[in-house]
Amino acid sequence: MSTTFMASSTIPSPASFRRPTHCSLRARNSIKPPMPPLNPKDPFLSKLASIAATSPEKLLNRPLNSDTPPYLDLFDSPTLMATPASVERSVSYNEHRPRRPPPDLPSLLLHGRIVYLGMPLVPAVTELIIAELMYLQWMDPKEPIYLYINSTGTTRDDGESVGMETEGFAIYDAMMQLKNEIHTVGVGAAIGHACLLLAAGTKGKRFMMPHAKAMIQQPRVPSSGLMTGSDVLIRAKEVIVNKDTLVSLLAKHTENPIETVTQVMRRPFYMDSTKAKEFGVIDKILWRGQEKIMADAAPPEAWDKNAGIKAVDAI
Repeated sequence: MSTTFMASSTIPSPASFRRPTHCSLRARNSIKPPMPPLNPKDPFLSKLASIAATSPEKLLNRPLNSDTPPYLDLFDSPTLMATPASVERSVSYNEHRPRRPPPDLPSLLLHGRIVYLGMPLVPAVTELIIAELMYLQWMDPKEPIYLYINSTGTTRDDGESVGMETEGFAIYDAMMQLKNEIHTVGVGAAIGHACLLLAAGTKGKRFMMPHAKAMIQQPRVPSSGLMTGSDVLIRAKEVIVNKDTLVSLLAKHTENPIETVTQVMRRPFYMDSTKAKEFGVIDKILWRGQEKIMADAAPPEAWDKNAGIKAVDAI
Protein backbone atom coordinates (compact mmCIF):
# COMPACT_ATOMS: atom_id res chain seq x y z
CA MET A 1 0.00 0.00 0.00
CA SER A 2 2.85 2.33 0.69
CA THR A 3 4.11 1.76 -2.84
CA THR A 4 0.77 2.76 -4.33
CA PHE A 5 0.66 5.92 -2.23
CA MET A 6 4.10 7.01 -3.38
CA ALA A 7 3.24 6.40 -7.05
CA SER A 8 0.05 8.36 -6.77
CA SER A 9 1.88 11.26 -5.15
CA THR A 10 4.41 11.56 -7.99
CA ILE A 11 1.83 11.65 -10.79
CA PRO A 12 0.59 15.22 -11.40
CA SER A 13 -3.10 15.73 -11.05
CA PRO A 14 -5.26 16.65 -14.06
CA ALA A 15 -5.90 20.04 -12.56
CA SER A 16 -2.26 20.97 -13.07
CA PHE A 17 -2.71 20.77 -16.86
CA ARG A 18 -5.41 23.45 -16.91
CA ARG A 19 -4.80 26.66 -18.89
CA PRO A 20 -3.93 29.75 -16.85
CA THR A 21 -6.92 31.88 -16.25
CA HIS A 22 -7.29 35.57 -17.22
CA CYS A 23 -6.67 36.62 -13.64
CA SER A 24 -3.43 34.67 -13.45
CA LEU A 25 -2.19 36.26 -16.73
CA ARG A 26 -3.03 39.71 -15.44
CA ALA A 27 -1.15 39.05 -12.23
CA ARG A 28 1.82 37.71 -14.14
CA ASN A 29 1.91 40.72 -16.51
CA SER A 30 1.67 43.12 -13.61
CA ILE A 31 5.15 42.06 -12.55
CA LYS A 32 7.43 44.47 -14.48
CA PRO A 33 11.03 43.59 -15.20
CA PRO A 34 13.60 45.77 -13.48
CA MET A 35 14.59 48.82 -15.57
CA PRO A 36 18.04 50.37 -15.59
CA PRO A 37 18.36 53.95 -14.31
CA LEU A 38 17.65 56.55 -17.02
CA ASN A 39 19.30 59.90 -17.50
CA PRO A 40 16.58 62.58 -17.30
CA LYS A 41 18.73 64.94 -19.36
CA ASP A 42 19.09 62.53 -22.27
CA PRO A 43 17.93 64.47 -25.38
CA PHE A 44 16.70 61.34 -27.15
CA LEU A 45 14.53 60.26 -24.23
CA SER A 46 13.32 63.81 -23.67
CA LYS A 47 12.24 64.00 -27.31
CA LEU A 48 10.39 60.70 -27.05
CA ALA A 49 8.71 61.81 -23.84
CA SER A 50 7.49 65.05 -25.39
CA ILE A 51 6.13 63.22 -28.43
CA ALA A 52 4.41 60.65 -26.22
CA ALA A 53 2.74 63.45 -24.26
CA THR A 54 1.58 65.45 -27.27
CA SER A 55 1.08 62.88 -30.08
CA PRO A 56 1.13 59.33 -28.71
CA GLU A 57 -0.18 57.94 -32.01
CA LYS A 58 3.23 58.57 -33.56
CA LEU A 59 4.73 56.05 -31.17
CA LEU A 60 1.89 53.54 -31.25
CA ASN A 61 1.27 53.41 -35.00
CA ARG A 62 4.78 52.50 -36.07
CA PRO A 63 5.33 51.07 -39.59
CA LEU A 64 6.22 47.41 -39.62
CA ASN A 65 8.73 47.56 -42.46
CA SER A 66 10.83 50.70 -42.30
CA ASP A 67 14.37 51.42 -43.44
CA THR A 68 14.79 53.96 -40.66
CA PRO A 69 15.92 52.71 -37.25
CA PRO A 70 13.17 52.86 -34.61
CA TYR A 71 12.13 56.34 -33.57
CA LEU A 72 14.95 58.08 -35.42
CA ASP A 73 12.54 59.36 -38.05
CA LEU A 74 10.86 61.42 -35.32
CA PHE A 75 13.78 63.81 -35.33
CA ASP A 76 13.88 66.50 -37.98
CA SER A 77 16.80 66.31 -40.38
CA PRO A 78 19.35 69.11 -39.86
CA THR A 79 19.09 71.90 -42.40
CA LEU A 80 22.85 72.03 -42.98
CA MET A 81 22.90 68.37 -44.06
CA ALA A 82 20.64 69.04 -47.03
CA THR A 83 22.06 68.31 -50.44
CA PRO A 84 22.81 71.25 -52.74
CA ALA A 85 20.03 70.21 -55.09
CA SER A 86 17.43 70.41 -52.33
CA VAL A 87 18.42 73.88 -51.11
CA GLU A 88 16.58 76.85 -52.54
CA ARG A 89 19.34 79.09 -53.86
CA SER A 90 17.32 82.27 -54.14
CA VAL A 91 16.30 82.46 -50.50
CA SER A 92 18.05 84.52 -47.91
CA TYR A 93 21.37 83.33 -46.59
CA ASN A 94 20.19 83.71 -42.99
CA GLU A 95 17.76 80.82 -43.40
CA HIS A 96 20.66 78.39 -43.78
CA ARG A 97 22.88 79.92 -41.11
CA PRO A 98 23.28 77.81 -37.97
CA ARG A 99 21.91 79.26 -34.76
CA ARG A 100 25.26 78.95 -33.02
CA PRO A 101 28.37 80.15 -34.86
CA PRO A 102 31.28 77.76 -35.37
CA PRO A 103 34.25 78.20 -33.09
CA ASP A 104 36.88 79.22 -35.64
CA LEU A 105 37.25 82.86 -36.68
CA PRO A 106 37.42 82.37 -40.50
CA SER A 107 34.04 80.62 -40.40
CA LEU A 108 32.61 83.44 -38.31
CA LEU A 109 33.73 85.92 -40.95
CA LEU A 110 32.39 83.68 -43.71
CA HIS A 111 28.94 83.68 -42.09
CA GLY A 112 29.10 87.48 -42.35
CA ARG A 113 29.96 87.09 -46.07
CA ILE A 114 33.47 88.41 -45.36
CA VAL A 115 36.50 86.90 -47.13
CA TYR A 116 39.74 87.95 -45.47
CA LEU A 117 42.95 87.86 -47.49
CA GLY A 118 45.70 88.33 -44.93
CA MET A 119 48.65 86.38 -46.34
CA PRO A 120 50.85 86.40 -49.46
CA LEU A 121 49.34 84.74 -52.50
CA VAL A 122 50.58 81.17 -52.31
CA PRO A 123 48.64 78.18 -53.74
CA ALA A 124 46.99 77.25 -50.42
CA VAL A 125 45.73 80.81 -49.87
CA THR A 126 44.50 81.08 -53.47
CA GLU A 127 42.59 77.82 -53.14
CA LEU A 128 40.88 78.96 -49.94
CA ILE A 129 39.93 82.42 -51.27
CA ILE A 130 38.44 81.04 -54.50
CA ALA A 131 36.55 78.34 -52.60
CA GLU A 132 35.04 80.90 -50.22
CA LEU A 133 34.01 83.17 -53.10
CA MET A 134 32.32 80.31 -54.94
CA TYR A 135 30.61 79.13 -51.75
CA LEU A 136 29.18 82.57 -50.97
CA GLN A 137 27.85 82.93 -54.51
CA TRP A 138 26.20 79.52 -54.27
CA MET A 139 24.59 80.41 -50.95
CA ASP A 140 23.14 83.67 -52.25
CA PRO A 141 23.99 85.10 -55.68
CA LYS A 142 22.30 88.42 -54.85
CA GLU A 143 23.97 89.51 -51.62
CA PRO A 144 27.34 91.32 -51.85
CA ILE A 145 30.64 89.74 -50.84
CA TYR A 146 33.13 91.71 -48.75
CA LEU A 147 36.80 91.10 -49.55
CA TYR A 148 39.19 92.47 -46.94
CA ILE A 149 42.76 92.69 -48.23
CA ASN A 150 45.97 92.87 -46.23
CA SER A 151 48.49 91.09 -48.42
CA THR A 152 51.89 91.60 -50.00
CA GLY A 153 50.78 89.85 -53.17
CA THR A 154 53.03 87.19 -54.63
CA THR A 155 56.05 88.52 -52.71
CA ARG A 156 57.05 88.77 -49.08
CA ASP A 157 57.53 92.06 -47.31
CA ASP A 158 61.24 91.95 -48.21
CA GLY A 159 60.46 91.60 -51.92
CA GLU A 160 61.30 87.91 -52.37
CA SER A 161 58.88 85.98 -54.57
CA VAL A 162 56.82 83.34 -52.77
CA GLY A 163 54.21 82.55 -55.41
CA MET A 164 53.65 82.62 -59.13
CA GLU A 165 51.91 85.56 -60.74
CA THR A 166 49.09 83.24 -61.78
CA GLU A 167 47.94 83.06 -58.15
CA GLY A 168 46.75 86.66 -58.29
CA PHE A 169 45.26 86.23 -61.75
CA ALA A 170 43.33 83.16 -60.53
CA ILE A 171 41.59 85.13 -57.78
CA TYR A 172 40.98 88.02 -60.17
CA ASP A 173 39.33 85.74 -62.74
CA ALA A 174 37.15 84.20 -60.02
CA MET A 175 36.03 87.67 -58.94
CA MET A 176 35.12 88.59 -62.49
CA GLN A 177 33.02 85.44 -62.92
CA LEU A 178 30.89 85.97 -59.81
CA LYS A 179 27.37 87.35 -60.07
CA ASN A 180 27.61 89.10 -56.71
CA GLU A 181 28.86 92.58 -56.07
CA ILE A 182 32.30 92.44 -54.47
CA HIS A 183 33.09 95.20 -52.00
CA THR A 184 36.85 95.41 -51.52
CA VAL A 185 38.40 96.97 -48.42
CA GLY A 186 42.11 97.66 -48.13
CA VAL A 187 43.41 97.21 -44.59
CA GLY A 188 47.13 97.34 -43.85
CA ALA A 189 48.81 96.79 -47.21
CA ALA A 190 47.79 95.89 -50.74
CA ILE A 191 50.94 95.29 -52.75
CA GLY A 192 51.34 94.03 -56.30
CA HIS A 193 48.57 91.65 -57.24
CA ALA A 194 46.79 92.44 -53.98
CA CYS A 195 46.48 96.03 -55.22
CA LEU A 196 44.94 94.67 -58.44
CA LEU A 197 42.36 92.74 -56.40
CA LEU A 198 41.59 95.90 -54.42
CA ALA A 199 41.00 97.86 -57.62
CA ALA A 200 38.98 95.02 -59.19
CA GLY A 201 36.04 95.42 -56.81
CA THR A 202 32.66 96.70 -57.90
CA LYS A 203 32.86 100.29 -59.07
CA GLY A 204 31.85 102.61 -56.25
CA LYS A 205 32.34 99.85 -53.63
CA ARG A 206 36.13 99.97 -53.30
CA PHE A 207 37.27 101.23 -49.92
CA MET A 208 40.46 101.77 -47.99
CA MET A 209 41.31 102.43 -44.37
CA PRO A 210 42.83 105.86 -43.65
CA HIS A 211 46.31 104.56 -42.83
CA ALA A 212 46.46 101.63 -45.25
CA LYS A 213 49.00 101.49 -48.05
CA ALA A 214 48.80 100.37 -51.64
CA MET A 215 51.72 99.69 -53.96
CA ILE A 216 52.12 98.52 -57.52
CA GLN A 217 55.34 97.12 -58.87
CA GLN A 218 56.69 95.00 -61.67
CA PRO A 219 56.53 91.21 -61.33
CA ARG A 220 59.76 89.71 -60.09
CA VAL A 221 61.78 86.81 -61.47
CA PRO A 222 61.99 83.93 -58.97
CA SER A 223 65.34 82.60 -57.87
CA SER A 224 67.16 81.14 -60.87
CA GLY A 225 70.37 79.83 -59.31
CA LEU A 226 69.85 76.26 -60.58
CA MET A 227 68.43 77.18 -63.99
CA THR A 228 70.24 77.11 -67.27
CA GLY A 229 70.65 80.25 -69.34
CA SER A 230 67.89 79.19 -71.72
CA ASP A 231 65.50 78.54 -68.86
CA VAL A 232 66.25 81.95 -67.36
CA LEU A 233 65.46 83.59 -70.71
CA ILE A 234 62.16 81.71 -70.96
CA ARG A 235 61.24 82.71 -67.42
CA ALA A 236 62.13 86.34 -68.12
CA LYS A 237 59.86 86.39 -71.17
CA GLU A 238 57.02 85.00 -69.07
CA VAL A 239 57.56 87.71 -66.45
CA ILE A 240 57.32 90.37 -69.16
CA VAL A 241 54.04 88.86 -70.38
CA ASN A 242 52.67 88.90 -66.82
CA LYS A 243 53.79 92.50 -66.43
CA ASP A 244 51.92 93.57 -69.56
CA THR A 245 48.79 91.76 -68.35
CA LEU A 246 49.04 93.40 -64.93
CA VAL A 247 49.48 96.84 -66.49
CA SER A 248 46.47 96.43 -68.77
CA LEU A 249 44.22 95.26 -65.92
CA LEU A 250 45.31 98.07 -63.62
CA ALA A 251 44.73 100.59 -66.40
CA LYS A 252 41.25 99.14 -66.94
CA HIS A 253 40.13 99.34 -63.31
CA THR A 254 41.84 102.61 -62.41
CA GLU A 255 40.77 104.26 -65.70
CA ASN A 256 44.30 105.46 -66.35
CA PRO A 257 46.14 105.25 -69.67
CA ILE A 258 48.42 102.24 -70.10
CA GLU A 259 51.35 104.59 -70.56
CA THR A 260 50.70 106.20 -67.17
CA VAL A 261 50.53 102.86 -65.36
CA THR A 262 53.65 101.64 -67.16
CA GLN A 263 55.52 104.79 -66.16
CA VAL A 264 54.69 104.62 -62.47
CA MET A 265 55.44 100.88 -62.34
CA ARG A 266 59.05 101.33 -63.42
CA ARG A 267 59.85 101.50 -59.72
CA PRO A 268 57.72 100.57 -56.69
CA PHE A 269 54.87 103.10 -56.58
CA TYR A 270 53.52 103.56 -53.05
CA MET A 271 50.14 105.17 -52.40
CA ASP A 272 48.44 106.17 -49.19
CA SER A 273 44.66 106.20 -49.04
CA THR A 274 44.39 109.71 -50.49
CA LYS A 275 46.77 109.04 -53.37
CA ALA A 276 45.13 105.68 -54.06
CA LYS A 277 41.79 107.46 -54.40
CA GLU A 278 43.31 110.00 -56.77
CA PHE A 279 44.94 107.26 -58.84
CA GLY A 280 41.64 105.36 -59.11
CA VAL A 281 42.47 102.29 -57.05
CA ILE A 282 39.64 102.98 -54.59
CA ASP A 283 36.48 105.08 -54.51
CA LYS A 284 36.20 106.07 -50.86
CA ILE A 285 38.25 106.29 -47.67
CA LEU A 286 36.62 104.80 -44.59
CA TRP A 287 37.08 107.71 -42.21
CA ARG A 288 34.02 107.28 -39.97
CA GLY A 289 33.40 111.02 -39.61
CA GLN A 290 36.94 112.34 -40.07
CA GLU A 291 36.19 113.64 -43.56
CA LYS A 292 33.88 116.31 -42.18
CA ILE A 293 36.37 117.16 -39.46
CA MET A 294 39.18 117.60 -41.98
CA ALA A 295 36.95 119.64 -44.30
CA ASP A 296 36.02 122.00 -41.46
CA ALA A 297 39.62 122.40 -40.31
CA ALA A 298 41.05 125.86 -40.97
CA PRO A 299 44.19 126.21 -43.10
CA PRO A 300 47.54 126.93 -41.38
CA GLU A 301 47.37 130.64 -42.30
CA ALA A 302 44.07 131.03 -40.48
CA TRP A 303 45.47 129.32 -37.40
CA ASP A 304 48.44 131.72 -37.40
CA LYS A 305 46.17 134.73 -37.85
CA ASN A 306 43.88 133.69 -35.01
CA ALA A 307 46.88 133.08 -32.77
CA GLY A 308 48.33 136.52 -33.52
CA ILE A 309 51.35 135.17 -35.36
CA LYS A 310 52.57 137.20 -38.29
CA ALA A 311 54.34 135.41 -41.06
CA VAL A 312 57.68 136.94 -41.97
CA ASP A 313 58.52 136.93 -45.63
CA ALA A 314 61.71 135.13 -46.51
CA ILE A 315 64.62 137.47 -47.13
